[in-house]
Amino acid sequence: MRKPFLAGNWKMNTNAKGAVALASGLVKELKTVTTVDVAVCVPFVYLQTVAASLSSSNIALGAQDVYFQPNGAFTGEISCEMLKDVCCTYVIIGHSERRHVIGETDELINKKVSAAISGGLLPIFCVGELLEERESGKTQQVVADQVRKGLAGINAEKIQAVTIAYEPVWAIGTGRTATAQQAQEVHEMIRGLLAKMYSPKIADAIRIQYGGSAKPSNTAELMKNPDVDGLLIGGASLKVDDFAAMVKTIA
Repeated sequence: MRKPFLAGNWKMNTNAKGAVALASGLVKELKTVTTVDVAVCVPFVYLQTVAASLSSSNIALGAQDVYFQPNGAFTGEISCEMLKDVCCTYVIIGHSERRHVIGETDELINKKVSAAISGGLLPIFCVGELLEERESGKTQQVVADQVRKGLAGINAEKIQAVTIAYEPVWAIGTGRTATAQQAQEVHEMIRGLLAKMYSPKIADAIRIQYGGSAKPSNTAELMKNPDVDGLLIGGASLKVDDFAAMVKTIA
């Protein structure tokens, strides 16, 4: 049985005071929750501060990106070792905003996934289609291609460190959400693909999150699907009451 996993992606939001208040509020609200894995993925500059706020809790710390080199002349980049040094457990890799705003390729994302695993981090590996790809019936083709390329060279042992997050790009920050059926169809396809790439046993153990305007009002509907194992939350994760309510719904 896969343990549900809900992660908040704060993106480029909060300040030092607000980050501490948000983290501290979640610690208080979720102190008795043990049946759901919870993480918050925080801007780089607040990771160490938030880590202190989470230190006595069951809430894990995550980053929003990582570079694939261990160190060197890579101005502005952050290594796995640096993230581990400030108590990160998870790291988001391949988010649609990194793909479509920053311009990251499948090949770069693959290097980051591999480096994160080797560096002792747990990647939340994001995939998802654009609106025009959804409307032209290419969703499964696009997502399957992203999965194959993003996990190229990741062996059966290493893949077990990965959480996959399906985030339809057209539903991120737009208020639009994939229906429960649409989410399940893609999650089921991803799990079937993993079974072919690795084995049915490994595929059955990997958690696949849904992301894309998930909020308290649609959490239960999304989570009723057999292949939806959690949520990767953007805007709702910036509000203690909303995020806590979603975790408690899943719990």
